[in-house]
Amino acid sequence: MKFPIDECLTIDLVAVANHSGHEAQHIAHVGKAGWKDWNVARHARDGDFVLVTNNASDFRRLYAGRLLHSGLVIIVPRINRMEQRRLFRGVLDELAVVGELINRVLEVDIDGDEMTFSLYDLPTDFP
Repeated sequence: MKFPIDECLTIDLVAVANHSGHEAQHIAHVGKAGWKDWNVARHARDGDFVLVTNNASDFRRLYAGRLLHSGLVIIVPRINRMEQRRLFRGVLDELAVVGELINRVLEVDIDGDEMTFSLYDLPTDFP
C-alpha cells in the first residue's frame, strides 16, 4: 500500500511503513506543508493513496462526500511519537489481515494498554 502521512503525525511513520514493505511519504516533506485538508484529500485520491491522519472529524467529512476512495487510516488518540509508531505498526498488521481499504476507514485507538480497531465503510456507514 501507499500512504501519505498527514502533517499532524510524526515523520517517523514513513520509516515504519517503508520497513514493512509499503511506500509512504510525509505531507510536510513532499512540498505540501500547510495544505488545506481538502488539498491533502485530493492528493491522496489522485495518487491512489491510503491517507493516514489524526484529524478524524475533518477527513471523515471529506471522505464521506466521495463515491470512491482508496481508504483512510485514523490514529484516534493524540499521543507522542513513540506511541504513534506503535499504533501504526498495529495498523499495518491489521491491514495485512483486512486487505485493501477501498471505501473503508480503519481507526486505531487505545483502551488501557491495548489497541482497538474499528473498520467501517465510508461514505455509507458514516452519519
